[in-house]
Amino acid sequence: MGMLQEFKAFAIKGNVIDLAVGVIIGAAFSKIVDSLVQDVIMPVAGRIFGGLDFSNYYLPLNGQGTAMTLVEAKKAGAVLAYGSFITILLNFVILAFIIFQMVRLVNKAKRRETEETAPTPAATPEDIVLLREIRDSLKQ
Repeated sequence: MGMLQEFKAFAIKGNVIDLAVGVIIGAAFSKIVDSLVQDVIMPVAGRIFGGLDFSNYYLPLNGQGTAMTLVEAKKAGAVLAYGSFITILLNFVILAFIIFQMVRLVNKAKRRETEETAPTPAATPEDIVLLREIRDSLKQ
């Protein structure tokens, strides 16, 4: 029974719940970025680079031709699908940049909050100041 209570205390901690929410939102956000890259950015990049679809760029590894689509080439044998890799790499770069910007904003907000709530140093009481002056004058 003790382990069940321990697990309950662990699961209800704020950090675990925050992490779970972050993972769920991250998964949904990843789908948004994936759609952005595949449906918006890659078609524009393909148009700039000659109207080709990056997802069909591959190198055949067992002699089949390059005239087939990637799906057909994979059925025919092994291929090095570098076009898919470029798309996924672009997804990662965009996602990493957006997450970096979000973390930057959160850190800036925390820093501002810390500066606003930081206690100002208390003024030294008069008797302490007077005792220090006496000490300094006795040293001379």
